Amino acid sequence: MTSDNQPPEFAPRDLWRDDIVLREAVAREGAEGFADRISTYARLAGDTLYALSFDAHRDRPRLRTHDRFGTRIDRVDFHPNYHALMQAAIEHGVAGLSWREPVPGAHVARAALSYLHHQVEPGTSCPLTMTHAALPALRRAPALAEWAQKAAAPHYDPRDVPIADKHGVTLGMGMTEKQGGSDVRANTTHAQALEGDEYALTGHKWFFSAPMSDGFLVLAQAPGGLTCFLLPRRLADGSKNAFTLMRLKDKLGDWSNASSEVEFQSARATRVGDEGRGIATILDMVMLTRLDCMLGSAAEMRMALAQALHHARHRMAFGKLLADQPLMRNVLADLAIESEAALALSMRVARAVDAAEGDPREAAFARIATAIGKYWICKRAPAFVNEAQECLGGNGYVEESLLPRLYRQAPLNSIWEGSGNIQCLDVLRALHREPETGEAFFAELGEGLHPALDAAIARLRTMLRAPEEASARLLVEHMALALQASILLRTNAAIAPLFCESRLDAKHGLAFGTLPVDDAAFESILSRAL
Repeated sequence: MTSDNQPPEFAPRDLWRDDIVLREAVAREGAEGFADRISTYARLAGDTLYALSFDAHRDRPRLRTHDRFGTRIDRVDFHPNYHALMQAAIEHGVAGLSWREPVPGAHVARAALSYLHHQVEPGTSCPLTMTHAALPALRRAPALAEWAQKAAAPHYDPRDVPIADKHGVTLGMGMTEKQGGSDVRANTTHAQALEGDEYALTGHKWFFSAPMSDGFLVLAQAPGGLTCFLLPRRLADGSKNAFTLMRLKDKLGDWSNASSEVEFQSARATRVGDEGRGIATILDMVMLTRLDCMLGSAAEMRMALAQALHHARHRMAFGKLLADQPLMRNVLADLAIESEAALALSMRVARAVDAAEGDPREAAFARIATAIGKYWICKRAPAFVNEAQECLGGNGYVEESLLPRLYRQAPLNSIWEGSGNIQCLDVLRALHREPETGEAFFAELGEGLHPALDAAIARLRTMLRAPEEASARLLVEHMALALQASILLRTNAAIAPLFCESRLDAKHGLAFGTLPVDDAAFESILSRAL
């Protein structure tokens, strides 16, 4: 504590050393062999990347439609720190580790790297996530082997040149259109067949994320129906593909990342998958992006908690450190429980994704748990970050604290890749069409771990006898809480009982900081979080 009762600077921080929850999850979910690399990136993230992130957000991307000679260039300029952040992330495997080193635990390790990166710079997480998620689709198209190989490579090259001139590439996406939104089957972009797998695309995309990426996965209506395509920014001869960036979105947050609207004018693209199978082609991609939404929200929670704990440990009020005030301890303990539960579920899903190719039960669990976790964890983040701001008082409303940036960012993961209703409908669809997902879900819960969890399981079985769309949110919330409880009960005896009492047994108010009072549990939880 300083003489004027202000905490010292938050950074530099070792985000691995300070996070026992992450260290345990990495070991538990099978990525122990990557621990040294994860810890190296955690130190970099908590120091250099943390410092770089502030200017990358303050100096937002700028669209330059034409050069000084009047030539259409459709280029987005970023602050140099944006490129430094992208380079560090890609070189350390945030986008490509799981594909470049396909060994058990690789997806879990990449998830940990993504979680660490998002804590300090969430905007660049968007192109990193899209590049990572596009690989399964690209690998199924032999004509796109070079794209798949370079997307997984540990090389970042921001130059606006053809793929042949690069050792590594990044990928964006353009799925939604203004008239359809989440209903992508309403897309009107037209794909005219040319030769072989080549098409000409004409139409628009309402959200065209990371528009300086080297290529974009897009959906368009081909003669055989809705189809997935890879649309390159630059053609093989070096010319710019036939699309125009209409404007950049003026977003609530995510300021370091550019999102745009685009028009295609017979833009060249290569088909990915069969005609009419566009939705099926992108399903693996959607699961991976939803996992990163979970990880991103968990990361925002962790950073907000770390900022609140740092402040409370160094700030005096009414004769005591804030961290020693009984009501503040309840708030901080409640936030710590929520944060740990969010990461525990996210990393468990990462292990399921890791094992899905060779284990049908894990594949079924990943299928349903990504939608469940995406709904609940992302829904919890905005309220969580706001509560952490309140721990700092007015200081939490000032940009230097990082919390305003986190607060602007917090709603995004709930909206991106299908908002809450879409996730809940997807859970109902999976349970109805793929009964193995429900079996995998209940197998994961177990029985006899805690009376409150057993009661919750019984309620869920009753609700699932005749699930109704109008109550799907309540159902998915209960499913998420039961999953989190089951993981914590098997991994953390200190937190799990209080989680079950507060989240499953209704001994909790509607706000954070309303845990049943248990001083011994609070001490254990806060010691762990610190």
